[in-house]
Amino acid sequence: MTIIKDIYALLTGMWITWKHIFRQPVTIQYPEEKRQPYPRYRARIVLTRDPDGGERCVACQLCSAACPVDCISMQSAEGEGGRRYAEWFRINFARCIFCGLCAEACPTLAIQMTPDFEICKRDIMDLLYEKEDLLIDGCGKSPDYNFYRHTGIGVTQPRGNGAGENRPVDVRSLMP
Repeated sequence: MTIIKDIYALLTGMWITWKHIFRQPVTIQYPEEKRQPYPRYRARIVLTRDPDGGERCVACQLCSAACPVDCISMQSAEGEGGRRYAEWFRINFARCIFCGLCAEACPTLAIQMTPDFEICKRDIMDLLYEKEDLLIDGCGKSPDYNFYRHTGIGVTQPRGNGAGENRPVDVRSLMP
């Protein structure tokens, strides 16, 4: 019985090899032809701006706390009007594993992942990106979201008056 299974396994392997031997090879000449990654592909990290043109990052350090390899560091500062921002922001791409946990942890959508996968340098110190290298001009994947319009400084309405909010319930009115 084992001889029949062995012959069957051998013939199955030979059949798969024979089936693929006459196919055209799928080879991409990399520097000249570039493969388009999938839309949800996570690669290079960028810092985005809000629709008003200001920096979205409020230096809450949630991205640094969520990073499993500890490759993100920053220093918070406070601008005029009490708005927080990152005085300096640094990502070490030599250590980054491109997991995307920093982008998921960011409440302001400041950190976003792009499909730019060509991050290759000869000197390892060139993979240390500062805020000036990471900050882009656009809003990224969420052009309408502005953190300070929804929460934080600039929200002067009392609770329950915002869009999509319910008025607070007085808990004493719920007692029998």
